[in-house]
Amino acid sequence: MADAAPNPAGNPGTGPLTGSGAFAPLPGGAPLWRQVAAQAAMEARLMLRNGEQLLLAVVIPVLILVGGVTAGEHLNLKLTDPRPLVDIFTPGVLALAVMSTSFTSLAIATGFERRYGVIKRLGASPLPRVGLLAGKVVALLLVELLQMFVIGGVGQILGWTPEPGAVGFFLAVLLGTAAFASLGLFVAGVLRAEATLAAANLIYLLLMAGGAVVLPISAYGGFGDVARWLPSGALGEAIRAAFLHAEVSWRDLGVLLAWALIGTGLTARTFTWE
Repeated sequence: MADAAPNPAGNPGTGPLTGSGAFAPLPGGAPLWRQVAAQAAMEARLMLRNGEQLLLAVVIPVLILVGGVTAGEHLNLKLTDPRPLVDIFTPGVLALAVMSTSFTSLAIATGFERRYGVIKRLGASPLPRVGLLAGKVVALLLVELLQMFVIGGVGQILGWTPEPGAVGFFLAVLLGTAAFASLGLFVAGVLRAEATLAAANLIYLLLMAGGAVVLPISAYGGFGDVARWLPSGALGEAIRAAFLHAEVSWRDLGVLLAWALIGTGLTARTFTWE
């Protein structure tokens, strides 16, 4: 028998060539980062293929942006900030997009995955459970990147002129995603799928209407002092600070970090895989 030759292609799962010219098996899992990347890509595709998720992620935020700016200009809506309405609405709608994806979409998808046993089976796969959760978070960031391009492009068409506050915006999106994702997993982990669907949509509507996410807290009068401590208000104010003043709103980022820690603690204590 001829000596075994090395595998020049370095294909995973295949070992050296045997005398018959076939590859000998080389058992073993892919590196964790590759497993997480594959899981994230699959999660992102599933979210974008789902009509309800796409509605929450892109269609509703774009409609709110276009409708809010158009109706506000037609009705001569006046806010405390003298800037054009598109400059105020666009950062708020970007915050709404982060909330819709990292909280509502994630909670609903995870709730039904628990119901049908998908989470349980994935938890028993070679992908560690921490890798599964990491894949979900990376998928959220990928979808949010698409949202930023779409909503930002629509805002530019409407005349949006943002200030260059990239650092504040990046930190707001990162901490906002962590806060809302942890809360979404908490809701999905303690309620049945149908209850999760109802609760996630209800919370989304309440925060969109009264959580100071689309409009600044100054538009809510005395309730603004309460809304600024909500994750929606903190996210909206942090993104508005980035794009209206090119500032990093450390107080609002601290509120988001606190909500992320609270949500993570609740999820770790209560989340069940089936």
